[in-house]
Amino acid sequence: MMYFLSIDNILSAIQPVKGFGMAFRLNKGYLCAFIIVLIIEIIIGVFVRDNFIRPYVGDVLVTVLIYCFIKSFVANELKLLPLYVFIFACLVEIGQYFNLVDLLGLGNNKIARIIIGTHFDLMDIVCYLVGCIGLFLFQIATKRHTGKSHQQP
Repeated sequence: MMYFLSIDNILSAIQPVKGFGMAFRLNKGYLCAFIIVLIIEIIIGVFVRDNFIRPYVGDVLVTVLIYCFIKSFVANELKLLPLYVFIFACLVEIGQYFNLVDLLGLGNNKIARIIIGTHFDLMDIVCYLVGCIGLFLFQIATKRHTGKSHQQP
């Protein structure tokens, strides 16, 4: 009997043991939020040349972008997801300090330079912190409002 690869077969093969691991499920609300924030980030990156929106609001929004992306596919309640997003963002920023793009041999790749970044700035970490505090507050507010963990933005 031939076994065909499909998204359903792949996802069922990686379903976690009950009580352990991650459960995957498409959450259309968070996926839409991700796409909207991605479009806003692209607009900021391409068209905005100022000293506030691009450097600060863009960095706050990137935490929301990552959060929504993860919530789009992970069904588990991740109470500490904003903390994980903050740690990831800080690691990327530390990578910028050590010129990660060049170390990976991607110094001439414009897309890699935009995504990974090339300039370390402590204010970026402050912006990530602000974004992640906002995400924690969002989780608390939606949990109170719905009486349980928030499923859709």
